Amino acid sequence: MTVENSARTLLRVSGLRKTYRTGKTEVVAVDGLSFSLQAGGALGIVGESGSGKTTTARMLIGLERPDAGQILVQGEPLAPTVRGRAARLARAKAVQIVFQDPYLSLDARITIGATIDGTLRLHGLADPATRAARMRELLAQVGLGEREAAALPRELSGGQRQRAAIARALAVEPAVLVLDEAVSALDVSVQAQVLNLLSDIRRDTGIGLVFVSHDLAVVRYVCDEALVLYRGRTMEHRPVAELLSDPGHPYTQLLLASVPRPDWDPDSISRRRRELDPPAAEGAG
Repeated sequence: MTVENSARTLLRVSGLRKTYRTGKTEVVAVDGLSFSLQAGGALGIVGESGSGKTTTARMLIGLERPDAGQILVQGEPLAPTVRGRAARLARAKAVQIVFQDPYLSLDARITIGATIDGTLRLHGLADPATRAARMRELLAQVGLGEREAAALPRELSGGQRQRAAIARALAVEPAVLVLDEAVSALDVSVQAQVLNLLSDIRRDTGIGLVFVSHDLAVVRYVCDEALVLYRGRTMEHRPVAELLSDPGHPYTQLLLASVPRPDWDPDSISRRRRELDPPAAEGAG
């Protein structure tokens, strides 16, 4: 685990817990989650469906309120609720998210350029010429240009839309960018382009990345550390190279074994999956 320098810690999560109630049954989605993220760092939160990783992402950006625990961004608590324009803008500058589906953050009715211009205006850039220059800079940063700026989201490819969604998120100049399965719907070649882009952005800006994914190959490509979640609990949290070369927990070993390869044995994987001791309640997220 990375040695912390408190002056450079962008994100600190301590003891997060989130439960849901279905009838009389309490479902624990996240249980006692703690980690930190340094400036320019990239943490992968890894797990299968039901591991709690998406619930974690939603808590980091304020879409879900934890039942217990604390989220600090640059030393300041992430407020459980926000009221008023100033508080909403401050929350947005703390943490932004890029979803799997870029349509969730791109308005289908207006051009990519207008979307980014509106974000810049909302966050205090009043001069139109300054906004236009900054919009072009952001699009260039993600490998897009004037043609894409003038296009509606439906007129772009999936990879271009995801790049535009990243540019919109970066327009806010957040401390932390959460990517929730942000490349899982893309072709492999486009995935590599977007992952290279993200690596360049964190190197050049010092932004911290939290990469939520079920795909260990993606995490290997872009992250320094990986945290493995199983039914809401942390199984391992180690540097990526160590975790992938010498996984310590049976669940991590199972995730690695589940990656298709020439000697892949789905029946063995299914058997090992059943042998894991399930808790009484399923996780969520």
